[in-house]
Amino acid sequence: MNVAFPPQGADRPRLPAIGAATAHLVVHIVDDDEAVRRSLAVLLGSHGLDTRVYASAEAVLEVVDQLEPGCLVIDVRMQGMDGLELQDALRNLGCKLPVVVVTGHADVGLAVRGMKAGALDFIEKPYSEAVLLRAIQAALARCENDSHTHSQSEAARARIATLTPRERDVLTCLVEGRPNKVIAHALGISPRTVEIHRANLMEKLGCRSLAEAVRVAIAAHFHKG
Repeated sequence: MNVAFPPQGADRPRLPAIGAATAHLVVHIVDDDEAVRRSLAVLLGSHGLDTRVYASAEAVLEVVDQLEPGCLVIDVRMQGMDGLELQDALRNLGCKLPVVVVTGHADVGLAVRGMKAGALDFIEKPYSEAVLLRAIQAALARCENDSHTHSQSEAARARIATLTPRERDVLTCLVEGRPNKVIAHALGISPRTVEIHRANLMEKLGCRSLAEAVRVAIAAHFHKG
């Protein structure tokens, strides 16, 4: 099995705590060795982590649209599609869950390839409980940050969507750093009208300063049209 978990007891090394912010996320374990799947699920469960186990890469792909937020722990060497092929397939399907690659000593080169292709980390067998948990904790933190960023982007886009076409024009000019008089000339309206549109869009975006409005526009990946 090549998994070096330390014994229970006073001499057990101090392990990184799993933060409450990531406790709701799921660790998806992909390994064709049933004993490994079972031991990892028990270990991670003892640290308050929810897990799903898959006996093959193909089993993951069958439910890729239903994968809960979290991370994937993927063994490189598996029957059928290997771990790196699975990683490529998931990326092509738009799955953005962070990946931790598990590799034997002879497969370190493959693991490095996996990292270059987007894997967050790789763990070499035999690995310790602490090393495994640190890698998983980092992957879950990445997922949490990505989810937070995604939520911010969605909220910003929803706020942008409340703007009228003319207010969007004015916002575009503001993001480009243009002053009111230049905006008025570019849009063929009076500076006073620009001020009105600017005040209205700031209210709709919930912003009290130009800097806040620019941050909302950036978060929404806003551009004219």
